[in-house]
Amino acid sequence: MDETRAFEYRGDEAWREPVRRALRGVADPEAAMSIVDMGLVLSVELTPEWVHVRLIMTSAACPVADVIVDEVEHALDAVLPPELQIRVEVCHDVAWTPDRMSDVARRFMQW
Repeated sequence: MDETRAFEYRGDEAWREPVRRALRGVADPEAAMSIVDMGLVLSVELTPEWVHVRLIMTSAACPVADVIVDEVEHALDAVLPPELQIRVEVCHDVAWTPDRMSDVARRFMQW
């Protein structure tokens, strides 16, 4: 997956890179790989009042989904203004597939 299209972003362009860096710092504990490289981030929408992150997991019964959600909230809280409300949603209507992974993740997984 090309890094420039890793996930959909809507919002103030000044926040695109800080948000991307924060999300890259969150690892999928089962894969020991960034959730961005794993293709788990579907979209980020940022307004002056809130940020909404949509995630998918590698399986519907992912045992670490709550951990990932907590880590995303913590990472965004560290870089965004404190008045922004953070909402992280795990979407179950979109299936994860290996083609969502970045080239870095494919090499790491030897795929």
